[in-house]
Amino acid sequence: MSDPGRDTEQAVYGCAVAEVPEPESVLLPGHDVPLGRYTTVRRLLPQRPRRMVGAWCFVDHFGPDDVAGRPGMQIAPHPHTGLQTVTWLVEGEIMHRDSLGSAQPITPGQLNLMTAGHGIAHSEQSPPDHPPVMHGLQLWIALPEDARHGEARFEHHPALPTLRDGDATVTVVAGELGGVRSPARVHSPLVGAEVLLPTGGRHRLPLDPAFENAVLVMSGAVTVAGTALTPGSLLYLGQGRSEVSIEAAEAAGETRLFLLGGEPFEEPLVMWWNFVGRTHEEIVRARDEWMRGDRRFGTVGGCDEDPLPAPVMPTVRLKARDRHGRTAG
Repeated sequence: MSDPGRDTEQAVYGCAVAEVPEPESVLLPGHDVPLGRYTTVRRLLPQRPRRMVGAWCFVDHFGPDDVAGRPGMQIAPHPHTGLQTVTWLVEGEIMHRDSLGSAQPITPGQLNLMTAGHGIAHSEQSPPDHPPVMHGLQLWIALPEDARHGEARFEHHPALPTLRDGDATVTVVAGELGGVRSPARVHSPLVGAEVLLPTGGRHRLPLDPAFENAVLVMSGAVTVAGTALTPGSLLYLGQGRSEVSIEAAEAAGETRLFLLGGEPFEEPLVMWWNFVGRTHEEIVRARDEWMRGDRRFGTVGGCDEDPLPAPVMPTVRLKARDRHGRTAG
């Protein structure tokens, strides 16, 4: 979906003034995917029209779900390679456990960031006495070549920097925005930020024109760069914008958005199950090592669930694809 003629900038060449249209925007509606036995998520990345936004390579939006009297999220131990996982909650509580020995609950406004590096395993489970509603995001950040073979690590950040600008309250979850940087350690230039607007609120959100950017709607109704959006949709904004207009609808309650952005990630990836690699052979090796309990992934303590078995490998070779979905090589 394009928005020609909106949010234009002027470029001056000698005495001439030219209108430069903003990049084309693309609406990505996503699709529902079961996650574990009790949770369904709205998967917004990757999609065929858009595989990545900067280094952000995977986006799941879940809830708001009524989990009163229900188990909530119950994701048994499973492996990861070559990525960072970002957990961001609006409502609810999740206990993270991993093979490093971490056991860390997360509640709204806090950040859990796990760096898989060469390999890690973790589980994510709602505690027995969890709140009645669960709502949040699970995101992956692809690690570049110089970081993806490193040691695994886990970070918990109980508080994050917040900007208040006019109607908007902006929490910088990862990377940098408006001169404010998150304490979370990332490995490529990017931004992840939550934006709150009251009913009828308006804001012009600053963007890095070197980044490609996208906006995910979590709650409320809003118009972004001239496109009306509802919860569970992702609007890809392209590269080259220095700001974007956001207008919350009247009588829609508080609007909650999540901004994703980053320098275009130029390394082709193979993404299969919970692994991010570069070749078919890497994925096969990671799967085999997980299935035989190799020390590469370790053991998740404190979790009663059996580890998840990996799916059967496809009968065709997995191919590395660039951020546009094109086969590499």
